[in-house]
Amino acid sequence: MIDLEQVRKVALLARLELTEAEEQQFTEQLSGILDYVQQLNELNTENIEPTTRAIELSNITRQDELAPFADRESILDIAPDREDDFFKVPKILGS
Repeated sequence: MIDLEQVRKVALLARLELTEAEEQQFTEQLSGILDYVQQLNELNTENIEPTTRAIELSNITRQDELAPFADRESILDIAPDREDDFFKVPKILGS
C-alpha cells in the first residue's frame, strides 16, 4: 500500500536520516498498518456513537470544599520563617 519512495519522501519531510534497512523495515511496517486501517474502514459503524475510550470512566476525586484548617498554629510552627500569623517568604518583586 505504501512504497519505498513514499517512505523516503516522508523521511525527508521529517528530516530523518534512514538507512536502507530502516527504509525497508518502515515500508513493510507502514504498509501493514495501512492494510489494517483499511480492514477497519470496512466495518459498519453507522449506528456506533463516537467515544474517546472503550470503557466508561468516572472521576474518583473528591469535590473541593473550602474549609479553614483546624490546626493553623502547628503549620506556622514548622514554617522556615514566619511573621505573626503569616508565612514569611523572600521578596521576589522590585519595590
